[in-house]
Amino acid sequence: MARPLKDPDKTTYSGRFAIRLRRLREDAGLTREQIAAGLGVTVTTYYRWESGENFPKADLLPVISKALGLKKTRTLFPED
Repeated sequence: MARPLKDPDKTTYSGRFAIRLRRLREDAGLTREQIAAGLGVTVTTYYRWESGENFPKADLLPVISKALGLKKTRTLFPED
């Protein structure tokens, strides 16, 4: 069972990215386990992205975007 996600720091860019990433994953109807497996990363790595602890490497951003069914990678990024 997935551990509860800690609240990201909304005052930081990585925190706002984490919130956006989680929302997009949930909108796509995917669990953290499913998206992590599809991306070839551990659930822990993906958890850290959604909690704002870490940020995915730039070369993974298009892959994440595609896995979430987004047409543009830019959609991953917070607007504010």
